[in-house]
Amino acid sequence: MPMNPKVRVLLVDDHGVVRQGMKLYLAADSSIEVVGEANNGQEALTQVEKLEPNVVIMDLLMPVMDGISAIREIKKRFPEVEIVAVTSVLEDKKVVDAVQAGAMGYLLKDTDAAALSEAIHAASRGEVRLHPEAAKRLMREVRTPEMRESLTPRETEILKLLAQGHSNKHIARETKVEERTVKAHVSSILAKLGLSSRTQAALFALKEGLVG
Repeated sequence: MPMNPKVRVLLVDDHGVVRQGMKLYLAADSSIEVVGEANNGQEALTQVEKLEPNVVIMDLLMPVMDGISAIREIKKRFPEVEIVAVTSVLEDKKVVDAVQAGAMGYLLKDTDAAALSEAIHAASRGEVRLHPEAAKRLMREVRTPEMRESLTPRETEILKLLAQGHSNKHIARETKVEERTVKAHVSSILAKLGLSSRTQAALFALKEGLVG
């Protein structure tokens, strides 16, 4: 088994020309392997089960099953698979719905090859990558939750690192604890804040000024 296995990617878009363009973009990155394609969300579910990708690139506006519904289903059935939404739509509700459904990234279709490749690698590490305008729109929608319990100093430290876009593995190295301990802390942070994803927690931290 190779020391640095390729990131396995599934491309989901109802326009073949878009998928072909992304394949050409990603062909320049030898550490990424496009393992399959799908025309809609329903087909994406079948392909994820069959091909076991690490990362799914997901369009949002598609027939049969839209991207947001597909993101939600994939994360429910295959929680280890990360998803980056790549779409032409930049509406507040779409951005929020995609992130709440479980997307680790939100990019526009005019994204260049380097940014697309970087977002895929980031997602494979459990890190968030958002188009700057998408991040602004999410920030507007983030509501300061009423904490169910106070965060411990360790949880606050982890929340700050999470908001900087770091993966659990990186946070574990920084805080000198085991990765499974970081995962438990992240779950506790989400529960205390009443949030459903690490992306929402990161945005909360940014909005509250916990990260400079």
